[in-house]
Amino acid sequence: MPTDKVVLETNLPGLKIFKKGKVRDLYDLKEKLLIVASDRISAFDCVLSAGIPYKGKILTGLSEFWFNLTRDIIPNHLITTKEEDFPSKLREFRDLLRGRSMLVRKSLPIKIECVVRGYLAGSAYQEYKRHRSVGGIKLPSGLKRADKFPQPIFTPATKAASGHDINITKEKMKKVIGVTLTQKLEKISLEIYERASKYLESRGFILSDTKFEFGLNQGKVILIDELLTPDSSRFWSKKDYRPGHHQVYFDKQFVRDYLESLDWDKTPPAPSLSPAIIKKTSQRYLEAYERITGSKID
Repeated sequence: MPTDKVVLETNLPGLKIFKKGKVRDLYDLKEKLLIVASDRISAFDCVLSAGIPYKGKILTGLSEFWFNLTRDIIPNHLITTKEEDFPSKLREFRDLLRGRSMLVRKSLPIKIECVVRGYLAGSAYQEYKRHRSVGGIKLPSGLKRADKFPQPIFTPATKAASGHDINITKEKMKKVIGVTLTQKLEKISLEIYERASKYLESRGFILSDTKFEFGLNQGKVILIDELLTPDSSRFWSKKDYRPGHHQVYFDKQFVRDYLESLDWDKTPPAPSLSPAIIKKTSQRYLEAYERITGSKID
């Protein structure tokens, strides 16, 4: 595997920090934002000490791919990922920004994560075992881990102060943002999921679940943040799919499973990733990118 300098932190002198997330650093350009994807990786609300080679470029490239593929469903915040089209004051940083940054329209984020699930996995599987429901949606008894739902379900989430995702019902979502906006976001989310699922199946993947984030720009709903990446989605190998079992992952679950195998109570600091896990994670992210987009990382 080729090597790439791992970027854990960004520092762009003269630019105002808008926000620093677990993976992305956002810089304020007045009516626009510059989003720079680092190679940091988080799990269980902890940012790990090691980075994953190529990760920031993969997240940026995949988001651009999907934003372009879904523009007819809903507008999004992406303006460009080409550093030569960035404002002139960013030119001195182009070596760092190349391939891992997006110039986007500013928006007012809608503080709901719109999750669509096609299969029983993750927190949904844990909730199902306790209540035979997911996000308030009653499900048949006897479902196994990784079983496919009769049809995709919309299970919104919100964030607690710690940043952890909290599953909520659609009724709760309606109380937070209103009935009309809830119905609109559910319809759009399901439509994007259906299109992405069909495309991914043609590339040998199953889209287990994914999450979308939306914002308001000049009063209109747009798609923001990242889109259908290995950080925000579960990608499974289609040929290796086996209901009732753990799947072959091409996403962050690979790191979660490794951390779960350690003697760690999930309180910071997180354990270090072994060089082998770092390499395998990078390889899986790269393979997902190449199979989905049909191109290689520059």
